[in-house]
Amino acid sequence: MKSIYFLGECMVELKPTEPGLLKQSFAGDVFNSAVYLKRTFKDIKTGFTSVMGTDNLSRQMFDVLLEEGIDTNTIYTNPERTLGLYYIETDHTGERSFTYWRNQSAARTIVKYLDDSALTVLGEADYVFVSGISLAVIAPEQRELFWQKLELLKDQGVAIIFDPNYRARLWASEDEAKAQFTKALEFADIVMPGVEDFTALYDIHTAEALLEFCKPFQIQEIIIKNGPGVVISHYAGETQQHTITPVKNVVDTTSAGDAFNGVYLGARLSGQSIADAVVIAAKAAGTVIQFPGAIIPAQDYANVMLG
Repeated sequence: MKSIYFLGECMVELKPTEPGLLKQSFAGDVFNSAVYLKRTFKDIKTGFTSVMGTDNLSRQMFDVLLEEGIDTNTIYTNPERTLGLYYIETDHTGERSFTYWRNQSAARTIVKYLDDSALTVLGEADYVFVSGISLAVIAPEQRELFWQKLELLKDQGVAIIFDPNYRARLWASEDEAKAQFTKALEFADIVMPGVEDFTALYDIHTAEALLEFCKPFQIQEIIIKNGPGVVISHYAGETQQHTITPVKNVVDTTSAGDAFNGVYLGARLSGQSIADAVVIAAKAAGTVIQFPGAIIPAQDYANVMLG
């Protein structure tokens, strides 16, 4: 059985439904990708690697993972911490804004739990996925040790997947972010950036410039999300442009890129070509943005994707 583990943070999501009322759910970039991959490719072992607390919200999150069929063998418990939390609002175009409370997030302590037992589990996977957010929430003094752990996984033949997913507010400085991104690009076998990530951090404005930036790292597979209508792939020396028909009914753009990532990787693990993987991944992203929240109802997703 093919397998992938997503390493990072799951947070409590609070979203207004009407004046004075909030809906509570759970979300996070790598968590979202894991959920949509598993919903689409049920035969792929999909795990989530993170840390939660011992409180009721943490237990609820754990139950959601079980309901979604996500492997929880690398979910750890820190009794001194809990889940991070964010509040999300969307405007009339579906664009979102966030307010975060995550300083005491248990996921910040993940490196502490990546012992020999954890690395044995992760070392059996085909892919391990990390994002720029995954790196940013790790306590800074633990990042060097994190890379040592990741090197052990690469030595065992695990492919490392990286989505930069740059969020400036999570980093102490641009230089700090750049140092960690350089390390990630050196490790990565597959990179899945958006052009806007590199515009903000490196003043790179085109997919062509981004590919040129990535050349020295000798990355096997690069999938560039270049706005709602185009995906650029680079693999085995060949660059291709994949045109996507944008969705007109945009309700909430939250987790569109996350859904794309998860479903693309699931398709590739299932043996699909890059072109076919982009098509189904774009369909997933286009489905998700027609509903509010990061994780849409499973039946609505199945009706579009699997119906």
